[in-house]
Amino acid sequence: MPEVTAFPPGHPTWAELATPDPQASERFYRGLFGWYSYTLTVGDLGDYEIFTLGGVQGPEVAGMQALAYDSATASWTCYFRSDDLPATLAAAREAGGLETLEPTDIADLGRMALCSDPEGADFGLWYPYNLKGAGVVDEPSAMIWVELAARDIQRARRFYGAVFGWRAVDRDYYDSVYTHWKVGDRAVAGMVSMDEHWPPGYPSHWTPFFWVADCDASAARAVELGAQIRIPPTDIKPCRFCVVTDPTGARLGLVTPTTDVLAERERP
Repeated sequence: MPEVTAFPPGHPTWAELATPDPQASERFYRGLFGWYSYTLTVGDLGDYEIFTLGGVQGPEVAGMQALAYDSATASWTCYFRSDDLPATLAAAREAGGLETLEPTDIADLGRMALCSDPEGADFGLWYPYNLKGAGVVDEPSAMIWVELAARDIQRARRFYGAVFGWRAVDRDYYDSVYTHWKVGDRAVAGMVSMDEHWPPGYPSHWTPFFWVADCDASAARAVELGAQIRIPPTDIKPCRFCVVTDPTGARLGLVTPTTDVLAERERP
């Protein structure tokens, strides 16, 4: 499988699970995606689990750590590449976001920071040292897409345009407005409008999506492993997808892309 050598600024680069039960989460993701894992001890931050494909020596696909507080909820955090963490954080604050964790070295892997946008959706920034981010993307059992669910899509467009220089392009994949964010000609992320179909008070959030060979079979397997279906397998123009929450409550998407989309994403 082709491996990633670098991520340009503004591109999604890593996904990290925070869980109240690392052992249960490890069982789930091993059973669903066939991931392996190994443990790193990262100074004061404690143990950090790296998920891999094709064995422990395979390329990295995602990270996992235990929740820092008992009151916190399980979630996936999507990280985006930054060449200058202080400058990106300053742009986020100026655009109405918050810095929730100042730039921090993660051993020799890289330097990270955490932010939230004006609606409270959390995301991460990553500057690599020895870990560029995911070692493989756009492959089976690896991350293929990240998506923001937001109530004020105009405000979100202004914010992420200011922070990452993203250009918003509307698509008609849903009955409501769907946005592709682009860096140059490449779509790097999406945004769905949280309309009346969403539960009142449900917070804005980022969700990582992972490629599966058969969306329906993987959704059924996820349920066998303890997940709950939030959006059942559904066809849209670029893919068949579903959204689930894992046994600890973290939200993720499963995607089987169409052949046309695969051909487009393979273009340089």
